[in-house]
Amino acid sequence: MNIILIAHDEKKKLMQNFCIAYKGILSKHELYATGTTGRLIEEVTNLSMHKYLAGYLGGEQQACAQIESNDIDLVIFLRDALNPKKQDPDVHNVFKLCDMYNIPLATNLASAELMIKALERGDLEWREMYR
Repeated sequence: MNIILIAHDEKKKLMQNFCIAYKGILSKHELYATGTTGRLIEEVTNLSMHKYLAGYLGGEQQACAQIESNDIDLVIFLRDALNPKKQDPDVHNVFKLCDMYNIPLATNLASAELMIKALERGDLEWREMYR
């Protein structure tokens, strides 16, 4: 499955820890990330990442293009809901596109852990019929 990992600055350490904890599951899938998040994940896990540009340089738009092409099966976007970013319209596009294309989306640690456990059990195999 193709998984996008995105994290706002305040959540990047949390994303690193999440990827360390679930490295065994994530290593079985194709991983995509915005530039800085991808680099930070690679540094602590040695997972192979396809990196977009940094989010503020258009990485979230690149992610949106891949979502629109129906090439993504799961999005984990750890966002800082308390501190809006100047690129928030791109963030909302990610959410909107996930809704439009029936792509599971986790926006906090609790939902990310539920999604990763579901992925491990095979609960997301239904995504195959959408491609």
